Amino acid sequence: QVQLVESGGGSVQAGGSLRLSCAGSGYTSSINYMGWFRQAPGKEREGVAVIYTTAGGWTYYADSVKGRFTISQDKPKNMVYLQMNSLKPEDTSMYFCAATDLMVLSLDAQRYKYWGQGTQVTVSS
Repeated sequence: QVQLVESGGGSVQAGGSLRLSCAGSGYTSSINYMGWFRQAPGKEREGVAVIYTTAGGWTYYADSVKGRFTISQDKPKNMVYLQMNSLKPEDTSMYFCAATDLMVLSLDAQRYKYWGQGTQVTVSS
């Protein structure tokens, strides 16, 4: 089992920045990809960014956040981060950290087995 705990959400004005953190524990050596997802009320969960946790650290982003968000990891600490810059009101959502042992680079939430409880991000105009 893998446990994930997010932190770092909050309220910010448009144009501002936030950094989300995700702390992993448990059988983290089984994890190949970790991702950040978001879900606004009444909307489907949307993949934001994913990182390959082993050699290479490849990353992939949704078009809506490319150039503004950066996913990174501190593997010895089992931490994954999401640096969010130039935030827009449409980025307002609950943000979730997720992990998968599948060897598939994907922003499809259904491919992720482990999920955190989420952290709220609110961007005001």
